[in-house]
Amino acid sequence: MAQLIAHVKQNSEGKWDSPHDLIAHLNNTACLAEKFASAFKSENWAKTLGLLHDAGKSTENWQEYLKAKSGYGYDSEAHLEGKVGKLDHSSIGARLAEEKFKACGRFLAYCIAGHHGGLPDFFSSENTGSGALQNRLARTSIDEVAKEICALADSAVLSRPPFAFPDGLSASLWIRMLFSCLVDADFLDTEAYMDPDKASLRCNFAKIEELLKTFRAYMQQFAVNAEKTRVNAIRQKILQDCIDAASQEKGIFSLTVPTGGGKTLSSLAFALEHAKKHGHNRIIYVIPYTSIIEQNADVFRRALGADNVVEHHSNLDSEDATPEMRLASENWDAPVIVTTTVQFYESLFSAKPGRCRKLHNIANSVVILDEAQLIPPDYLKPILKSLQLLVDYYSVSLVISTATQPALESRQVGQEKFEGLTAGKIREIITDVDSLYEDLKRVEVNLPESFDEALSLSEIAARCSQHDRVLCVVSDRKSCRELHKLMPKGTIHLSALMCGQHRSDRITQIKEKLKTDEPVRVISTQLVEAGVDLDFPVVYRAIAGLDSIAQAAGRCNREGLLEKGEVFVFVSEKKSPPGILRKASETTQNILYGRRDDPLTRENFDRFFKELYWKANSLDTKDIVSLLSPDIDCFGIQFRTASDRFKLIDDSMQKAIIVKYGKGEKLLEDIRLNTGNPACLKLLLRKLQRYSVNVYTNDFNRLLQRRSIVEVVPGVFALTTSMEYSDDTGLLVDENSADPESFVM
Repeated sequence: MAQLIAHVKQNSEGKWDSPHDLIAHLNNTACLAEKFASAFKSENWAKTLGLLHDAGKSTENWQEYLKAKSGYGYDSEAHLEGKVGKLDHSSIGARLAEEKFKACGRFLAYCIAGHHGGLPDFFSSENTGSGALQNRLARTSIDEVAKEICALADSAVLSRPPFAFPDGLSASLWIRMLFSCLVDADFLDTEAYMDPDKASLRCNFAKIEELLKTFRAYMQQFAVNAEKTRVNAIRQKILQDCIDAASQEKGIFSLTVPTGGGKTLSSLAFALEHAKKHGHNRIIYVIPYTSIIEQNADVFRRALGADNVVEHHSNLDSEDATPEMRLASENWDAPVIVTTTVQFYESLFSAKPGRCRKLHNIANSVVILDEAQLIPPDYLKPILKSLQLLVDYYSVSLVISTATQPALESRQVGQEKFEGLTAGKIREIITDVDSLYEDLKRVEVNLPESFDEALSLSEIAARCSQHDRVLCVVSDRKSCRELHKLMPKGTIHLSALMCGQHRSDRITQIKEKLKTDEPVRVISTQLVEAGVDLDFPVVYRAIAGLDSIAQAAGRCNREGLLEKGEVFVFVSEKKSPPGILRKASETTQNILYGRRDDPLTRENFDRFFKELYWKANSLDTKDIVSLLSPDIDCFGIQFRTASDRFKLIDDSMQKAIIVKYGKGEKLLEDIRLNTGNPACLKLLLRKLQRYSVNVYTNDFNRLLQRRSIVEVVPGVFALTTSMEYSDDTGLLVDENSADPESFVM
């Protein structure tokens, strides 16, 4: 029988290389998938997936299709294998798995059927239609599968799943983990054939043991160079607590450190020491804002070496990353990954092969959730249940790192149960949190005399203007812009109406000004609060969630150079945006009403989050848990529907507009010159993310109607004039509704 072919390619001289043998591809993919799944004791399952995933390519019909489309063995003009893909081959492998392994084969069928197009829904829905797994299996025959492939199927042996599933969500997560092993292994073996030079760039990173040695040397020198201040002495104690706690067994930890306590390096110390002790493969930092990611990644690179830290987020300029870094961001095969909340959580619930490739590399990792209080309540239930599963079954150690610990443990609230992390199992890393908070108390928080008396923007501006150095944080960008107009000349504005590069430039400007004696006044939305390293003697904060007030206070007297910084909380005429932010503001007022003691106590934070989660309309707004919980008889999991619904940022409510700021205008011109070059266009569009602003759909439509924006390539819009973008306040829109700016990703 003629050789069965998996892929074909041409070399640089336009000649055909030897084809990629299908049997070899299946065996190689099986070996890689088996290796990946060893992290969660599912080797046989992943190996079987690898052996069966391309069974459909063995049919005579598909072999002829490959040759005809590629030109291999034909006189027609040659094209690469990548052009092929219209003929379904994955359904055949899925059907073969079910025929061979009966009920257990259904677990495999999801993965095989989805290894190109994504994990399918089992039942038809408005999103899947005839593409549902149930329909694909019903119309697929395995009669034409080659004998060699049937022999591979017969050689496969499945053991029982490695653990008893405690609930439906655990089964779907296991399938997704197996799927991750398969798609990553399939991609890597295909890449090794199609582009061996590219494949050789992978996995060239230092091991955890080497990184720990480098880190220890760095921290020793860091301590020598640090100023001998009281705050730095406290930071050293925090660091030592982290090192000491790292020897504990795997599990869930909390790292409760006030803002400015040096969590970044201390948490890295814990992660490295803990990973070495327990054989973890990598450390994954999950951070809500790209501004913090860029800042923290720079810290990690200085401590560990630039070649060992991979950033994975939307604002990363591809020119800032080496080829090795870009490849590692595809599957997180690197020792230290720094990524966004959106990337991490949406990947956990994604059905797409590209996003799922990395999931198996979460297993046996130390995962640090920075600013963990920002987990969106609408998705809290599926997120917390999945995090607990990662700890219980995938050898993950989880660190909940924040100054304002959210109440994430399971508990009974009246007749209702809050389904969170296992109660009583979260271990605090800091030995004496209460004393630490007292030692690091650097501000006096002044509450309003009455929460019923609101200040006008003019009154707020007058109070802020009395100070030469002041930061004022409001809860929406319209108020930010209007308040900025009332401030003295030279006041700096910060909001998400400014593109990412503009904001970065302004933050750099603020830091430089703070080093001098000149006045520095800043009016900002809450984007300045989490992790932006600024230090003002006076901070004003509009009433908001207690965690937001604490974050604003973290920008005040950050280095402890004053005896006490001053934080003033005020009630603005403009209420917090409707939804969870308004509920957070109201909850804060309920807790602090009539009190004059320190509002930023641990007890207050615990009460705040418990009350806030209780007030939330739902902790699983999109019904994700039900969609991913299979029926006992048919395993009817709706992977694709759940993936489509799990969106931390609702793209349907906003549109991105590229603005004329900095290099943005030149990049737009390059776009126009390269519309016929898809590879170059993709690169340019990625660069332009730093020069885009998100607006609500109604504002977008107004700009479109007055011809202020134009579609430069399908689906990508840009300003037509610089008159619509202010160097002071960013994009000029007339917003009717406030943007909460909960996530600036």
